[in-house]
Amino acid sequence: MTFLSGDLLVDGVRLAYRDRGTGEPVVFVHGTPSHSHEWRDVVPRVEATGHRVLTYDLLGYGRSERPLDRDTSVAGQTTLLGALLDELGLDRVTIIAHDIGGAIAARFALAAPERVRRLMLLDTVSYDSWPSASWRSIIAEHLEDYRNLSRREFDTLLTRQLEMTVADKEIMTGAVLEAYLAPHQSGLGPGSFFEHQVRHYDSIYTEEISAHLGRLRMPVRILWGAQDEWQPLDYARKLAADIPGAELVTIPDAGHFVMEDAPDRVTEEILDFLGISA
Repeated sequence: MTFLSGDLLVDGVRLAYRDRGTGEPVVFVHGTPSHSHEWRDVVPRVEATGHRVLTYDLLGYGRSERPLDRDTSVAGQTTLLGALLDELGLDRVTIIAHDIGGAIAARFALAAPERVRRLMLLDTVSYDSWPSASWRSIIAEHLEDYRNLSRREFDTLLTRQLEMTVADKEIMTGAVLEAYLAPHQSGLGPGSFFEHQVRHYDSIYTEEISAHLGRLRMPVRILWGAQDEWQPLDYARKLAADIPGAELVTIPDAGHFVMEDAPDRVTEEILDFLGISA
C-alpha cells in the first residue's frame, strides 16, 4: 500500500522514506488525512528526470513511528524536516508540499530560506483556512469520544471525509480508498489518527506566519484544485498576492487531493517548475 522503501532514524524517531537519485534534490511533503501514498503517480516521473527525490511519511503518519511523547504538530514536523535533511546531507532543496505539508514547508522556508531553492504549494492550509468545517465539527464534538470509535464507525467517518477530497468521487473508491485507510487498520490506528493528526488541526501554525509571507523570496508556485471543498480558491489567491512573485495555477475539475484528480497535470506542473519539459 506504500511505495516507500526504507526507514531512517531521525532525532530519535523512525521515519519511513524513499530516497532515490543523485541530482538536484526535491522533497515531497504530504498532507492529512493522508500519507506519502498520495505522491505515487507523481514521484517516479520526477525521479526519472535524474533528480534526487526524497519522499517520507510525517511522524505519526503512514508507516512512520507514532510516538506518544513527541510533538506531531505542524511546528514539530517543521523541526523534524530540518533534522531529516541534515541526516541525509541535503543542504538546499526544492520542496513540493500539499495541505498541512504546505504549512510545514512555508514555515521551514521562512526559518531557513537559504535551504529552500524553490517552493511549490498544493492546496495548502493557510491563514485561518483550517480546520475545514467538517473537521471543526468533529473536533468540537468531544474529540476524546472519537478515539474510541469501532473499526466500522471509524472507517465510515474517514471514508466520508476522504470522499470530499476529490472532484471525481469515483476515484476515492476501491483500492485507492483502501490505501488511504490502510495506515489506520491496526489496533492503534484510530487513536493514533486523532492523537497525531486531528488533535493538531489548528490554524495558529499558519496564522502566526501570515504577516511574514512577504519574506519568501525563492520562486514559489501555488497549485490548486478549482473544486477544492476544504481549501477555497480564495485562499490561493490571497497567498499569491502576499508572496512576492508567486505564480498561481488553477487546475479545473480537481479537488483538494489534486494529485488524485489530475496526476498528469500535477506532474507536468512540477516538471515545468523544475525547468524540465514534461
